[in-house]
Amino acid sequence: MRPLDWIVLLGTLGFIVVYGIWKTRGSKDMEGYLKGDNSMKWWTIGLSIMATQASAITFLSTPGQAYEDGMRFVQFYFGLPIAMVIISITVIPIFYRLKVYTAYEFLENRFDLKTRSLAAFLFLVQRGLAAGITIYAPAIILSTMLGWSLTMTNLIIGVLVIVYTVSGGTKAVSVTQKQQMAVMMGGMVIAGFMVVSYLPENVGFDDAVAVAGKMGKMNVIDFSFDWDDRYNFWSGLTGGLFLALSYFGTDQSQVARYLGGKSIGESRLGLLFNGLLKIPMQFLILFIGVMVFVFYQFNQPPVFFNEAAKNKVYATPYAEELRGLETRHTVLFQEKQQAVQGLVTALKSEDEAAVTTAQGKVAALTSAGKQVREEVKELIAKAVPGSETKDTDYVFISFVMKYLPTGLVGLLLAVILSAAMSSTASELNALASTTVVDIYKRNVKQHASPAHYVNASKLLTVAWGVIAILFATFASLLDNLIQAVNIIGSIFYGTILGIFLVAFYFKRIKGNAVFLAALLAEGVVLFCFYFTDIAFLWFNVIGCACVVLFGFILQGMIGEKAKS
Repeated sequence: MRPLDWIVLLGTLGFIVVYGIWKTRGSKDMEGYLKGDNSMKWWTIGLSIMATQASAITFLSTPGQAYEDGMRFVQFYFGLPIAMVIISITVIPIFYRLKVYTAYEFLENRFDLKTRSLAAFLFLVQRGLAAGITIYAPAIILSTMLGWSLTMTNLIIGVLVIVYTVSGGTKAVSVTQKQQMAVMMGGMVIAGFMVVSYLPENVGFDDAVAVAGKMGKMNVIDFSFDWDDRYNFWSGLTGGLFLALSYFGTDQSQVARYLGGKSIGESRLGLLFNGLLKIPMQFLILFIGVMVFVFYQFNQPPVFFNEAAKNKVYATPYAEELRGLETRHTVLFQEKQQAVQGLVTALKSEDEAAVTTAQGKVAALTSAGKQVREEVKELIAKAVPGSETKDTDYVFISFVMKYLPTGLVGLLLAVILSAAMSSTASELNALASTTVVDIYKRNVKQHASPAHYVNASKLLTVAWGVIAILFATFASLLDNLIQAVNIIGSIFYGTILGIFLVAFYFKRIKGNAVFLAALLAEGVVLFCFYFTDIAFLWFNVIGCACVVLFGFILQGMIGEKAKS
């Protein structure tokens, strides 16, 4: 990185942190610290919701996901707009009427303390783990690209977020996320224009899309039904709907964003704003990944995108074997480059026979190239035991660091770090507020001054930040980061959503029955995760359905015993 990149990066992040501290100074009570004095307008709520969900993982992993697997990941979000409508109609009015600080307070009103505590505990476990991953995601980039210690990088990012989150609470999170969202989307749009401009002169935008389509990357919608397929229309619409209902309706990191609205109408508009823009935003980020893929059909990509890990092999006895694989990779790329140019020519001439021939040749060479990449990964694992051999999270940042001009590199790094800060701040704020309101204030110290609970929230924000930093040191054991976050969420969200659905719609089921049903449902989900190949999005449906089904069965059994 050059001096201008550092100026852009540090200037952007410094402004956001200082602005957040200055704008939200002086919160002295729970209403101000945890709900921002109910002062947020709908556009602040909407941008805050989007920024909370759009973590650094979104901007790191999603382009890499598209590079490897095409556009089909966008189907993951198909159920989200429906979920926003359902939550706006049913959930928001109840939370506002009860004037709750967290979503889980409602459960004690409906059931009992143990059910409230169970739902809060499940949230704390899954969101605590996810917070570690959102810190780790940008840390791997800075540590790899700049040669910093990964542990020290995790610490720097975590402390930076903790400072302004502790200072201003919920309001600090929300007001800074407007600036962060502007930086994130502005940077990604610029990156998209740049990658298209780098294509050869004879390859226009339409040609690039056509090439991507012929190489299987424009697979936006897949109507085939397969339980084991993670991303198709049905898993996205159904599993995605249940995941979105649970995430936006019961996850305190999101609930806190709209509980701070000026009114029910402002909160509803904020949620609907997110539902309207989330799919186009995700489509754009995936499409940029596809364009990076097309770019690398005309410009030689690394044989392994995490070049720091690859270069360690040169200091081992396997160095010559790696050089041989790199030579094979170069030869295959040169052949494929010519084949892709032939495909472009055939597409321009609209010669279907030539297109089919060129497409077959490109596919064969692509397959051969993938085989070389797999051999390189195996070699890295053998030469440097414990090395990370999944490199999709490095695809986009590798392109940024190598090809974008000075200044834009700093801006794109600011995008990634802004995303990390926004998501982590929301998570730490939600973890602290849930711990204080649902555990500490309810079970440990019920009668204390408002200042005491605000101070407890600040201390717990620091504590959860430390836990997240510690977990971040283990995140390198995971595969694709965006999938890891969604898998962790899917393991717990279905059960939590089931508890809330019973609370809202099945008045016959009482506290003891739903508590036991939730424990059994979580056991079923964990069994599916460890012992089946069911795609993780379905865990949300399975967990939710099991809570409702077991709740009815157990309520009948408990009711009958009570009568006898």
